[in-house]
Amino acid sequence: MGLRLKFLSILVVSFLAALAASSVVFYRVSKESALERMHAQIAVLRAQALAVRSYTSEEIKPLLSDMSNVQFLPQTVPSFSAQTTFNKFRDHFPDFYYKEAALNPTNPSDLATPWEADMINRLRTDASQTEVVAIRDGDKGKQYTVAFPLAIKAEACLSCHSTPDKAPPSMTALYGDKNGFGWKLNDVVGAQIFSVPIEAAERQIWDNLLLLIESMSAIFLVLLLLVTALLQWMVVTPVIKMSEIAERVSMGDSSQPEYEHKGSDEIASLSRSFNRMRRSLDNALKMLET
Repeated sequence: MGLRLKFLSILVVSFLAALAASSVVFYRVSKESALERMHAQIAVLRAQALAVRSYTSEEIKPLLSDMSNVQFLPQTVPSFSAQTTFNKFRDHFPDFYYKEAALNPTNPSDLATPWEADMINRLRTDASQTEVVAIRDGDKGKQYTVAFPLAIKAEACLSCHSTPDKAPPSMTALYGDKNGFGWKLNDVVGAQIFSVPIEAAERQIWDNLLLLIESMSAIFLVLLLLVTALLQWMVVTPVIKMSEIAERVSMGDSSQPEYEHKGSDEIASLSRSFNRMRRSLDNALKMLET
């Protein structure tokens, strides 16, 4: 294997190792950044949901309180308003998900599914947790999911959820007296659960990674060609010429001209040393002849 091939092999192996390492780092950093962006998206969605809940509680519910005594209106319930509004949002972004799930809800549609119940129970086991994050497989691919605890913080909430006899008759007439009761102050009874799709973010990560690999490979190829040309011009060609001259001189051909490589680099120094050695050898042979 020649010097040039050895040198280029080392460069190629080094590049492939660096490319693999940088690709792994790039993927991990990009994925972490994508997860942070998705978490920020969920923070915005939650802020919107909380705003709707607050508006319903402060503006809508007082206006319809008299009517609710006759007929229970779900529209006066903050969670119902927030989820209904989000369903309209899903007309434009169907891959996004929001639900206020409970283990024992008044409205059967709010009953937690098994995976939602698991997230709620994780929140219940540690009251200090402000959120629980999970990546799960949804109907349309992987979903980045965050659950925020829904805890009973106000005595007013217990007026509808402590015992059936204390609940508004219009509510029990609509939903019955079997579910949504037995709640206690400070208990985590459910969770606000948001999910955003991961597929688009992952596809973007892989597209960017492919672009990185292609760009680095193109740059390396250009540098490899440049280094090969410089190596051939500055090292390989002078060494081959000196080797050919040395071979012929060693066979007794003293008519070979001296090889002069101009410059101050190592090859030029080698050529000068080679010429001095040759002149010394010629002088030694002449002295032996005389």
